[in-house]
Amino acid sequence: MAQQEEVFKKLIAHCKEYGFVFPSSEIYDGLSAVYDYGQNGVELKNNIKRYWWDSMVLLNENVVGIDAAIFMHPTTWKASGHVDAFNDPLIDNKDSKKRYRADVLIEELLAKYDDKIEKEVEKAAKRFGESFDATLFRQTNPRVQEHQAKRDEIHNRFVKALNDNDLDGLKQIIVDYEIVCPVSGTKNWTDVRQFNLMFSTEMGSTADGALKIYLRPETAQGIFVNYLNVQKTGRMKIPFGIAQIGKAFRNEIVARQFIFRMREFEQMEMQFFVRPGSELEWFKQWKATRLKWHKALGLGDHKYRFHDHDKLAHYANAATDIEFEMPFGFKEVEGIHSRTDFDLSSHEKFSGKSIKYFDPELNESYTPFVIETSIGVDRMFLSIIAAAYTEETLEGGETRVVLKLPPALAPIKLAILPLIKKDGLPEKAREIIESLKFDFKCQYDEKDSIGKRYRRQDAIGTPYCVTVDHETLENNTVTLRDRDTMLQERISIDKLSTIVGEKVSMKPLFKKITEG
Repeated sequence: MAQQEEVFKKLIAHCKEYGFVFPSSEIYDGLSAVYDYGQNGVELKNNIKRYWWDSMVLLNENVVGIDAAIFMHPTTWKASGHVDAFNDPLIDNKDSKKRYRADVLIEELLAKYDDKIEKEVEKAAKRFGESFDATLFRQTNPRVQEHQAKRDEIHNRFVKALNDNDLDGLKQIIVDYEIVCPVSGTKNWTDVRQFNLMFSTEMGSTADGALKIYLRPETAQGIFVNYLNVQKTGRMKIPFGIAQIGKAFRNEIVARQFIFRMREFEQMEMQFFVRPGSELEWFKQWKATRLKWHKALGLGDHKYRFHDHDKLAHYANAATDIEFEMPFGFKEVEGIHSRTDFDLSSHEKFSGKSIKYFDPELNESYTPFVIETSIGVDRMFLSIIAAAYTEETLEGGETRVVLKLPPALAPIKLAILPLIKKDGLPEKAREIIESLKFDFKCQYDEKDSIGKRYRRQDAIGTPYCVTVDHETLENNTVTLRDRDTMLQERISIDKLSTIVGEKVSMKPLFKKITEG
């Protein structure tokens, strides 16, 4: 775990050094849990959003997009339940003065028992070799059974306290299992309290006439209040979906782990409207589709898992998370929820306006049920860059840091490098860039030795580099270098667009999603 924490620190430093992520307002000592994306970070982020957007609206004829405003009428958030129920259970340590989410402290305790079990299994696997039966070992080994029994006991108490909204029960778990503050190392805790996460502000020209409004804590409500507008103007038939990418804001008290939990973040959400009674089947289908979307990137299938919710939100009848193995453990990157008809029915009630859908096949009107897929752009960014960050020792003892980003998402697709800064090589390199810049993002670099320039491109994840040398001037060929293998091949300049274009295209990713 300590080694992983060290790697995570290196990753954060790498993001800053190479223009991916900067602390916001850094010249004023920054603003806690707020970050800015640099020149390479914004390209990677935009590519992630394009991959998601096109997978929704290009691959599905019945999914369209909108862009709703951040500001919404305040009654929206009363209807959605956010005013009354959008809370986190927080607990303070009296010695360190640090504040924590009580549920996260308990989840981390459960994760420790999971780790203990896995270590026992791993040790046994090494001891017994190929004949090892992991399932049988888990069922019969006394130490594993002891750890599992303790985990189950904690988990059952945790689920009950969450579902009963029992704040005293949450604290009692923390007390009974002697959970300590990571900073002070003490067990001197306050009671658990609820804290609403919404930011509020005022709209209006005078204090007396100002209207209290909220910065949206999610993008979904903008879709719900517009669903009938989209359905009618687009002549959509159920089932259909509405996609949106946008900023959301939550006053996270315990924001941490770099860009994993921030106060200003971006969401990619799709709300899929279905007939009542069919929602659980669609929930199952979207679970499978969304997992395919993640795995298509090739970051490692073993790094993903589903985690069903212990406590369902007030609007859901089914919910699961797709978790990714971050440097600090498996964490949620996407949520898939069956939201029932809660949102639409509530907006109908609070607005006093009918927003029912008329189904021509059934010849009746009803309130649709909704399947939601909701993914954090920033968390997706972090999962991709964490999986891509690689430290390699090469032949001769030389080392390199390389971001093995999926080529389709890389900020720069191709770097054009003249071998030296004379003899017409820079001019030829510029000529190549001019011919390719309409196809994909290219970068020109002539500073330092060719080896140092390769290392710079490796560090930002550029999948391919072209070196322009004296032979280029003779026969119009260049060397194309692969980032991951570092192998080079000689190719004709007029084939660059086709060869590189195919390698950095999103089409192969989309085919993986639609297969099977």
